[in-house]
Amino acid sequence: MRAAADWKDYQLLDATCKQRLERWGKYILVRPDPQVIWRSERRSPLWDRADAVYHRSSSGGGSWEYRRKLPPEWEITWGDSMRLAVTPTGFKHTGVFPEQAANWVLYKKLIAKAGRPVRVLNLFGYTGAATVACLSAGASVCHVDASKGMVGQAKRNVALSGLADRQVRYIVDDCAKFVAREIRRGVRYDGVIMDPPSYGRGPSGEVWKMEDSIYDFVMLVRGAMSEQPLFCAVNSYTTGLAPSAMSYLLSEAFSGLPGEVQCDEIGIPVASTGGVLPCGSTAIYIDEEF
Repeated sequence: MRAAADWKDYQLLDATCKQRLERWGKYILVRPDPQVIWRSERRSPLWDRADAVYHRSSSGGGSWEYRRKLPPEWEITWGDSMRLAVTPTGFKHTGVFPEQAANWVLYKKLIAKAGRPVRVLNLFGYTGAATVACLSAGASVCHVDASKGMVGQAKRNVALSGLADRQVRYIVDDCAKFVAREIRRGVRYDGVIMDPPSYGRGPSGEVWKMEDSIYDFVMLVRGAMSEQPLFCAVNSYTTGLAPSAMSYLLSEAFSGLPGEVQCDEIGIPVASTGGVLPCGSTAIYIDEEF
């Protein structure tokens, strides 16, 4: 497992009984997490001093219980320069997936060592943290998400990190439809990042279900990649979909090329125990030179 590192303003303080205790800048949040299946004693005194707690509803969804007034948005820092906006939503998310820092390190390393211009396509790009990481390493990026609000937040994160002058395109569209158009236009990318949801709907009602859709989608994306692709990453949070299944899929998609496929879980260190909370997996094809 690769654990997220280099966080300056985020920390997973403790985890037990299907809950996380997290520090986001100067604010402490409690959020549910079904992966926290253990019921050990709470080790941090900050459980009782959390600023906000997210409660799931028996009918679906949930809501925040604010124990003190929080701003609608604040900023946190990762690494030397990445600044990201934190915005608690009604679906428990905050606009940042901190475990993905394990992948940002890898993307930055691959781009920096390429020794050539690198074009990256970030699909299901959400609020753009991976876009920021790739831009900061010198790549040009095309950021695609079906949500206009998420694309707007990605623009904000790029600006917060001082990268608004870099080569970046923002696209609000269904990812599959956009990739198909890029293929027809002859546009090719050296690196692709895919962070698909387990289930979702596109702007025109398109249904996405990870297990049913991911094979055709990866094969489609393969057609939008350059002759010597640098990397292609697929993140998965889908319960029951083994990391090795994604590794097998990428091996099929990139068969005949000299690179290799790596696959492992990613996670967040738990400060109170020294353990690592698993938070999904990433399969990635990497060019042989790396």
